[in-house]
Amino acid sequence: MIRIKTPSRIHLTLIDLNGSIGRVDGGAGITLEEPSIEITAEKSDKVEVNGDPQLTERMKKACEVVCPGEGISINIIRSYWNHIGLGSGTQAALAAGTAMAKLYGLNISARDIAFLIGRGGTSGIGIGAFETGGFILDGGHRMNSKKAFLPSSFSKGVPPAPILLRYEFPDWDIVLTIPPAKGAYDVYEKDMFAKLCPIPLNEVEKISHIILMQMLPAIVEKDMDNFGKAVNSIQEIGFKKRELDLQKGARELIDVIRSAGAAGAGMSSFGPAIYAVTDSPGKIESAVKKYNPDCIVIKTKAKNTGCEITYE
Repeated sequence: MIRIKTPSRIHLTLIDLNGSIGRVDGGAGITLEEPSIEITAEKSDKVEVNGDPQLTERMKKACEVVCPGEGISINIIRSYWNHIGLGSGTQAALAAGTAMAKLYGLNISARDIAFLIGRGGTSGIGIGAFETGGFILDGGHRMNSKKAFLPSSFSKGVPPAPILLRYEFPDWDIVLTIPPAKGAYDVYEKDMFAKLCPIPLNEVEKISHIILMQMLPAIVEKDMDNFGKAVNSIQEIGFKKRELDLQKGARELIDVIRSAGAAGAGMSSFGPAIYAVTDSPGKIESAVKKYNPDCIVIKTKAKNTGCEITYE
């Protein structure tokens, strides 16, 4: 039997949804200790997945693509919600595909599995989180291979984005706030990419400047204040600004969190999950619960390793 535990991830921003110099997408993100997905798996005469119904079909399809004709029995021990901006779909599919590959002795990487199952066609952050953890910056895709502004779910056949750098993320407290809502997905997400893109080049240039000259140095120098300023600035430009505008109540919640002592706060992917980097997690939790008792609050940290695989 094999046991696999995956991390989750914050997707800080897509970088270039203009594409004028021949590449598109690109992204920055942080791997998280919690929430997580944990499965056990063993060989079987058919493909079966027991547990969270949100993830069962995704895992079944991954297994069938990675090793056609072979069986597996997967039990989902723990999981987290889909379509909230924390990357459960990619982690679930990679966990199942990796379990299948390991059990049947296939010498393929997580990136190979991602390509087979159609993940990573827009962002490489989830794959990087699964492989190595930490802070990840990916380089997007050649525009002539992708040909359109599309989310990952509609980017089949596009190789996963290359990882440009991976840093150990500082031991800062990270608070996740999850309102009772869903982010954009499926056809609605595809339509939003088509409607909102291309993003003006001057905004892409500004995001790139913030990442290169403020966010990355802040990580290396363990400067929470400047990292938070970079996060806050990114919420007001580029594709991230458009994502925030689509998520009702997100800006108000971010304001509550910043007022409670966050160095920086923003929305992960299309949301609705809001993240905060802070040295006062208790104050943020209290402020969020006072503002909206229906929000789920998770106190976590960055995870500087990828998935955990053990054999039993």
